[in-house]
Amino acid sequence: MRLKLSFTTKAVILLAIFSAMLSFAKFDHCYTTNWIGTSVDVHECYSDLPALFGARGLDHHAWPYSSATNSVEYPPITGLVMWATSLITPAGNGADKIYFLINFFFIALLFIGTCIIVSKINPSKWYLLPILPVVIEAAYINWDMWAVITAIASIHWFDRKKYDLSAIALAISIATKFFPIVVLLPIALILFKEKKFIVLLRYFGITAILWLIINAPFMITTPTGWYRFFKLNESRPADLGSLWQALNIFNVNTPALNFLWIALFAALSLFAGIKIFLQQRIPSLAQIAFIFVAIFTALNKVYSPQYAVWLAPLAVIALVNNRDRAAFWVWQGADVFYHFAIWEYLAGYSGAKFGLPAKWYAAAIFIRVATSLYFATKLLFSTPQLPAQEPEFLQNALAS
Repeated sequence: MRLKLSFTTKAVILLAIFSAMLSFAKFDHCYTTNWIGTSVDVHECYSDLPALFGARGLDHHAWPYSSATNSVEYPPITGLVMWATSLITPAGNGADKIYFLINFFFIALLFIGTCIIVSKINPSKWYLLPILPVVIEAAYINWDMWAVITAIASIHWFDRKKYDLSAIALAISIATKFFPIVVLLPIALILFKEKKFIVLLRYFGITAILWLIINAPFMITTPTGWYRFFKLNESRPADLGSLWQALNIFNVNTPALNFLWIALFAALSLFAGIKIFLQQRIPSLAQIAFIFVAIFTALNKVYSPQYAVWLAPLAVIALVNNRDRAAFWVWQGADVFYHFAIWEYLAGYSGAKFGLPAKWYAAAIFIRVATSLYFATKLLFSTPQLPAQEPEFLQNALAS
């Protein structure tokens, strides 16, 4: 049986493949030099994929949660992916390069799949995702795409009222990278606004039960290794890319950081939730998910370069209002500048002949955080519109 693809789907696949290969070319210098020396930061091609292959014992096929002090710092599905791909990596010299290639292949497939789903959610703006510089820059820094595709699928199914499928996809996503748990906030808001209380309880129940089913074997057999992810996030200080690290660089103390960032996140999320709830017509999940995830990343204790891979698809599916395009590109420009800033800042620590001074790096953080929140604010205060694929007469009827 021959699979027939539409012209749009073929275009999505071709552009996504081109983007995936362009991103690989960006990492080629480090691949060629085996991620050795100061050029890793200078050429901005660092990746966790080969770095953690040896650092977490995956080169010896160690179970990712067997150690209380050196387990992988990710939820179970990511750990399983890291471990499973190590099993098919031949041993010997250059194993870390082969491990990178294997993971590159799977991440590229997931990226193509994500682009296809985005094209279904926002058929008029999908092309932005594969051409965004931040995606090309950060696609292979980490395993984030494994969580992104299920998060985007969850949003797609939710907006089409396929709530059980959406809840299953979201549970898998949370068990992969945990950040998609933030998407539960706008989901609760939408279902509460629509007075679908039973659906809301069922949705949260399916998500929680499936997450527990996925995590339970790890919690029971290797509890300390499983808990290491949560422990590290609880105990970590102000880390790379965060607003708090930038403040510390300028000698602004941030005591009780765990309470501070969570309190601010709760306050801004509450403000955004009230603003959305009071609208006559509540937006789709695709339109507002970015707002809550952007608040989460902007205020978190770490704001890694690869967080762009989380935010970019959410931003593209949210772009149904052309008035938001300028804010979108301002944010994108700031993220590209930050990508340069963090690696050149780290180059100074790795022994390179030059490096970006700390205060310039902190300024890049402030700009990145401010522009992401600026774009989120523009989305928040935009008039809700129907997705582009809806009939024009229906949009006009709603507008009147």
